[in-house]
Amino acid sequence: MSIQILERARHRRVWGRIAVALTAAAAVTLTGLPALDVAEAAKAPNVKPKRCDEKFLGKKFPSTPANSGPPDSLPYDAWPNDENYTYDNPAKAYDGVLPPTDAQRDAAGKDYRKWQRKYNKTKSPADKVMEIYARYNSQYDNSTGYKDFRRFLDVRYIGAHGNPLRGDAFEARMVKKYNMVGPDWWCQDPIEYTDPETGEKRTRVVDAHNRRTERKVEMKSNGKVETDQLKADRQIAKEKPKSTFRYLTGARTEDTTRDRIKQFDEDLKRDRGTNRTQAGINERRSNAIERTQKPNVYTNVDKRFNPDPLKGGRGPIIDQALRSGKTIEEARRIQAMYNQNNQGGYFGRGPGGIDFSTLEINYVGTPVKGKGLDYSMKADYVKDPDENPGFGGDANLQLASDAFFTWLALTPDKFWVNLNPIRPDVIMDKEFATTDAGRILLEADLTLKHDYADAMNPDKYERGEQFWRAAPRTPEGMPCLPIIRQWITPKPAKVREQDGGIYILDAPLKVNMEVPTGPDVPPSTCKLTEAQTKQAETLILTMIQPELERRVNDDTSYADLRRVYSSRVAAEYVRRQDAVGPTDFRKIINSNDVKRWPLRGENKDWDKKTVYDKYVHSYKNGDYKFERVYDGKVWILSMGGVDFSKAPKQNISRTQFNTQHRGLDRTTRTSVQAEVTYQDSQTAFLGGSTSEQPTTPEEPKPTPTPTGPGDPKPTGTPSTPAPGPSAPGGDQTNPPAHDPDGDLADTGNSTPVGLIAAVAAALAVVGGALTWWMRRRRSADGRSV
Repeated sequence: MSIQILERARHRRVWGRIAVALTAAAAVTLTGLPALDVAEAAKAPNVKPKRCDEKFLGKKFPSTPANSGPPDSLPYDAWPNDENYTYDNPAKAYDGVLPPTDAQRDAAGKDYRKWQRKYNKTKSPADKVMEIYARYNSQYDNSTGYKDFRRFLDVRYIGAHGNPLRGDAFEARMVKKYNMVGPDWWCQDPIEYTDPETGEKRTRVVDAHNRRTERKVEMKSNGKVETDQLKADRQIAKEKPKSTFRYLTGARTEDTTRDRIKQFDEDLKRDRGTNRTQAGINERRSNAIERTQKPNVYTNVDKRFNPDPLKGGRGPIIDQALRSGKTIEEARRIQAMYNQNNQGGYFGRGPGGIDFSTLEINYVGTPVKGKGLDYSMKADYVKDPDENPGFGGDANLQLASDAFFTWLALTPDKFWVNLNPIRPDVIMDKEFATTDAGRILLEADLTLKHDYADAMNPDKYERGEQFWRAAPRTPEGMPCLPIIRQWITPKPAKVREQDGGIYILDAPLKVNMEVPTGPDVPPSTCKLTEAQTKQAETLILTMIQPELERRVNDDTSYADLRRVYSSRVAAEYVRRQDAVGPTDFRKIINSNDVKRWPLRGENKDWDKKTVYDKYVHSYKNGDYKFERVYDGKVWILSMGGVDFSKAPKQNISRTQFNTQHRGLDRTTRTSVQAEVTYQDSQTAFLGGSTSEQPTTPEEPKPTPTPTGPGDPKPTGTPSTPAPGPSAPGGDQTNPPAHDPDGDLADTGNSTPVGLIAAVAAALAVVGGALTWWMRRRRSADGRSV
């Protein structure tokens, strides 16, 4: 029975080339690669050691250099970064194979060798797919078999091929870098030891072993040494007291690994009575660039960040996001699964190694019509990926991409939200309300209101207790505050335009507060003099505002807001480039069509009115109550904003960029092809590219965009800007004006050009008034007060 082949366009991009210091062995084909069934792997013959120089350098050196092997102490040298190294993984070209139908499973059977032989003759990708299906069938009923085809494909097929290839490429590089050559150095050397718990003889295969000096070197391209390996090394150290251990890591070494090796070293030093390093880490961060070789109709491409719905992109961010679990519980299971199949470090720290809640876009290339777009994301690493792995990568990447296109597609006059208890008719633009970007802004507005009340809670914080004791009082002695509006604006953003794109270096946010005026200010029962109002405003700005600003910039509750704001900066750069010359984004810009980027997942039925109702409930009933005695009376008090109207400029010169962000340009370029750590940091950079990679058509192909002078021009600046922070209200067809001076940062060229002019100020999230009600209860003498 023939396989149903996805109809995809044949035109493929020319895969990027990159200068490398060392390329792993000659081109590898899928022919002759080891079978991947776990049971079969267990029957494999014992590993045979081989001289390291012969194995990796193709020649035997007559003697071992005196300084060979990694040194005792070698701190990470952040600049220059170690050169990239590449390896070929032909299996990666099949990462888009769809799960088999019942008919396809029946046709494939379980004899994958039959299909392997057929593929060797035909070289037909369809026969290779049948081999993959047969491999899937052969393991399906095993106790360790994978039922989820996509996990099987990634872990047991692509990863099983990639692990030895990546591991060997890294080891080859380390052998060459540290001169582990000559007759003393043997790679994949089996060391026998006795299991202290069972008394059984076991074998620890050491990556590189100097048989004369007893120096044993473990090489890990992903920065993680397994617990069982360290356990074996401890026993070997007891049985062979001359043994010393070095662990070479090609990525940021996990904290748990560092701690275990440090303790191992301290124990050996104490037992051996020496100060010399006995077990040490040499962190040599290296970027493993996987080459797919020959992409075909079964090669996965992803539509995110691609303006053409018929095309997709590839990159390490796509791989890691798709591997990520949706919940912490699922992420733990997935992390354990990948750990068991990560011997060569193919999966890096595993899909749980990245804190996807911190994911933001940090670079976008200059869009050139017909050439696609390079982009890079950054995210923190998690400290303990096994116990507390990162999760939600797919959803957060989708949000960053959807927000990017939302900012492009909608005209800036729609970028506003407004929570005001007396204006239920003006919450947000109806089109903006159909997007996750709009949802995030409105929910952030509500969160800030709750945080404002929480930050002055005297039952939770000493700050709150001090605040209320210093608050102005009414003549009856009741603590009283004026209505205060809060909104968020960007602080001076730092960007740098060079190398054919823009680096988003820093985009911090600021919390603003003021006593509002105007017809749409909700009434307040708290009557204060002008001097008392000024006193309260100063108190709030000094005691409460800094805490709110910290939360907005650091707390996970605002992570989505920071993520969509970074996408806003990237989108406006694309807008500016398209204004200079037509790009593939032209038909999207100001189209007001956001059907491709709707509310998704659990938020697909989200309604702006729900958020508004929560706010009104908080406004009427308060968030919490607390009781205090002031001036001899007992008071019960009940406590129940956001605006991006400005983003001031701060130019970054080339000198500043090179000094303060040394090597970031190289890190970013590499991140399009490999997961990279920036210098000696705990931040991962992962990118992608949308260049010329067709996907399966899901809708009729649109009429090609005309080129040259006939291109449609983007619409002009909207005549109706969004409501401003001190002017809530108006209606959706004619919202009030905003501050005309708002813009985003310059790119930092020697001749600054505004990244976004006044239209950028339209990202307005107007914080509605926050109020509270204060009620006195009976005083001690029983009178109603």
